[in-house]
Amino acid sequence: MDRKRCTLKLLVQPSRGLVDEMFIILVQKAPSGFQLTVHALHKCEDGHSWEAFGHYTADTIGTVNVSEDPSLGGTYSGVEQMGLLWSLRPVPGSKPGLRLRKMNVQIPMEVTISVYQGHQTEGFMDQVPLASVVVERWYMAPGVSRIPITEDRLSATLFLPPGPGPFPGLLDLWGGGGQLVEYRASLLASHGIASLALDYLTAKIIMETGKMVDLQYFEKAYKILEQHPQVHGSSIGMLGLSLGTSITLKMAAYSEVMKLRCAVCISGSHVQPVDGSMEDILKHFNKNADRTRVSEENEFIWRDLLLPVPSDLAFKVDMGRLKCPLLVVVGEDDQNWPASESAMDMKEMMEQAGNSHLLTVLSYPNAGHLIEPPYTPHARASLFRSMATREKMMALWGGETAAHSLAQEDAWRKLLVFLRENLYSGTNPGTPSLSHL
Repeated sequence: MDRKRCTLKLLVQPSRGLVDEMFIILVQKAPSGFQLTVHALHKCEDGHSWEAFGHYTADTIGTVNVSEDPSLGGTYSGVEQMGLLWSLRPVPGSKPGLRLRKMNVQIPMEVTISVYQGHQTEGFMDQVPLASVVVERWYMAPGVSRIPITEDRLSATLFLPPGPGPFPGLLDLWGGGGQLVEYRASLLASHGIASLALDYLTAKIIMETGKMVDLQYFEKAYKILEQHPQVHGSSIGMLGLSLGTSITLKMAAYSEVMKLRCAVCISGSHVQPVDGSMEDILKHFNKNADRTRVSEENEFIWRDLLLPVPSDLAFKVDMGRLKCPLLVVVGEDDQNWPASESAMDMKEMMEQAGNSHLLTVLSYPNAGHLIEPPYTPHARASLFRSMATREKMMALWGGETAAHSLAQEDAWRKLLVFLRENLYSGTNPGTPSLSHL
């Protein structure tokens, strides 16, 4: 087809929205039956570029609607409205082991959506597209406040929803990679929940003293939320992923200070020395390092380190002590933690204790360890720096891309419902901006 005669039109709505918001992509004014490739390109903050693409055929009136029409090939297939985001992958020639994570939540994730002639799989950077649109994907909604927290020697960031509040609160913990990871907390604040992202493995106090934080560190973080004038102090929950679940369950069951309204545990376990410190928990995991397996691609599999699930209550959280609702999210192909086996044991313990009515388990076939907010590109494996050895190695997280992405979407929707049901009851939620920019 002659490019000069092509008046093809590309529309993406909304062009500016939250990262968990769906968009509509319409291609119009193409010739009937025209074969085209819709392509997404994102250059992330570490300088690496990611792409995704789908192959489409225009209908009799020259239109492609990505929300309704099937991709015939590319990085995803079938009708997948958000496939151009969740199937993003490093461009050819990138170094192995990359994982796409937002570093600065105060600027958007920019994605260039383009249309190319024909069904193509490579060489996009060497061509001029028929049409292009840049879309912005935000973790922070307008009016969300970002407040660095350093008091009590904490390394944390508080995100407050727009409006006077008071808002329900949430303590947000990531896993064994450390660092202050803000993107989930900022997105939760965009949905009306005051969220405190907390670094507990690479915090400034650890760098200064050379010692791991104690459990009071988490209680101090809780008190920051509890005492904040824009937070409803009696309506605070806790969310942990991976190693963060170990802390979440320990504090929910044993802390005299933290009176949690609810807890969420994603891809983790209750197995740990119950009377142990943060350092003891890590040592307990590492003492079974000889159970590490390595895949044919030289990827490390750590899920066996906590197996079999012990019967000795000295080495697992007494789930019968739990007094608040608990949401457990499991990827059944998790190669990093024994999340499935742990969830089954937690359920048995709570049934025996008579508090299983507090437990909700979401279990997803073919989903891996890194269950993140919707449309986050799936990383089956990526480079990971062990907190114990400080070595970088390739960790196998697991999951099949389409199934894992579906799990992220479903789990996030149900997580938000769970938090609203348990944190908003009996509170004045203020005027949070729930989704739209």
